[in-house]
Amino acid sequence: MLLIDCDFLAYKSAQAAEEGIDFGDDVIIAQSNFSQVLKIFERELKKVTKAMFDDEFVLYFSSPKNFRKKICADYKGHRLRRKPLGYKRLLNHCKENYNFVLRDGLEADDALGMDATQFPSVDNILVSPDKDMRQIPGNLWNLTDDVVEITKEDGDDWHLIQSISGDPTDGYGGCPGIGIKRATELLNKNPDNKWGAICQAFKERGLSDDDALLNARLAKILQHTDFDYDRNEPILWTPVL
Repeated sequence: MLLIDCDFLAYKSAQAAEEGIDFGDDVIIAQSNFSQVLKIFERELKKVTKAMFDDEFVLYFSSPKNFRKKICADYKGHRLRRKPLGYKRLLNHCKENYNFVLRDGLEADDALGMDATQFPSVDNILVSPDKDMRQIPGNLWNLTDDVVEITKEDGDDWHLIQSISGDPTDGYGGCPGIGIKRATELLNKNPDNKWGAICQAFKERGLSDDDALLNARLAKILQHTDFDYDRNEPILWTPVL
């Protein structure tokens, strides 16, 4: 079974079908043909299923709402660009015609991570170009490289690495001056106290434990144990000390 982060495929397909028309003077409009959007999307989806030799799949989409904005109003605040024409209609088409998952308040990554860890299987392959998915144990294909197996330890470490190095595309900065390479070295040097080493790095740069925790909570991709199904809300990440 392929668990596909479909935000990327849908956006790419709708964007490819959109074109601008310049009427001269001060008038430029955008237009799109939905049949073309759908043709491109189905072609891209077929590439995925063919590459993975699997015709069974679930498509995951992000909710317009995002629980992370409740803990950080600036989360993805720079992403104000509109969705391309045809995107919403394509989402509705997928909802009506495919195995489709969109959970209120959650990104596609979160819903995918929850299902992948609640119903783990060696036959499942997570499909996403988003490096965040390296937090989720299982088989991962990023659409370009070979399928890789992510262990629980690999996933936990990648979450901490992202907490330190930050992710400008998602709008959280991490610890100033520390990228992925230095973050990895920091964890390797402190295998028995990784969180303590992270907090110390933040303090050395004039920040606090709360700053470190905020970055870790924004970076965390949900797994099934990170969600309160009775209250229908995420359980914010807390370090195990």
